[in-house]
Amino acid sequence: MQHGEFEGRVAVITGGGHGIGRATARAFVREGADVHIMDRQMGDWFVGDVGRKEDLERFAESVLEKSGHVDFLVHNAPPRMKGMGACTWEEFSCALSVGVTAPFYLTQLFMDHFAPDSSVVCISSSRDRMSQPFTESYTAAKGGISALTHAMSVTLRGKARVNSISPGWIDTTDAEITGPDASQQPVGRVGKPEDIAEMVLFLCSRRAGFITGENICIDGGMTRQMIYHGEHGWTYEE
Repeated sequence: MQHGEFEGRVAVITGGGHGIGRATARAFVREGADVHIMDRQMGDWFVGDVGRKEDLERFAESVLEKSGHVDFLVHNAPPRMKGMGACTWEEFSCALSVGVTAPFYLTQLFMDHFAPDSSVVCISSSRDRMSQPFTESYTAAKGGISALTHAMSVTLRGKARVNSISPGWIDTTDAEITGPDASQQPVGRVGKPEDIAEMVLFLCSRRAGFITGENICIDGGMTRQMIYHGEHGWTYEE
């Protein structure tokens, strides 16, 4: 990527105050973009809840008032993770609202304001294709955003390319993770927010101009690894 490739362009990121969102925001700033962030936690950005229709509308109004258009829209705000037996109707509905409804509605609010060569990137999860017990609310939301991605890519043809990224284990604490947690991964380490941020920037660049409707899994190879009890040191305990 050429330094300053996004000079003068406008990037919008939900959940941009921490983790993958913060790394993505910093990467866009590094490349010259004007960045608008929405996050629930207090900070030097638009403070709001993506699960609230009114907050999304106020955020979109603020972005358009300040910048007039949008070049890049990154849906990153994460839904809550709760499972069968503990997750209420309201909590499950909230997860879907944050993880699926909000990306749909915010894209809808911006769809007539996308500049030429615009790009939408949805942050899904490798849990859109594999699960652990009692993760239904998060998994359902991430499966929904992956499907919404290819639907929006067809609808928004000529306006914006739409792709999603499915991260695996991404450590957002800046800890040095070693031992089995790292070595079990085919690449030999746990992921970092920057691993995802750089793919976001690639998908927004002109070099990805022939890519739309795709979901790219960045998980260190974990979803490609076959695991059977008694093989290669793996054991299963009932």
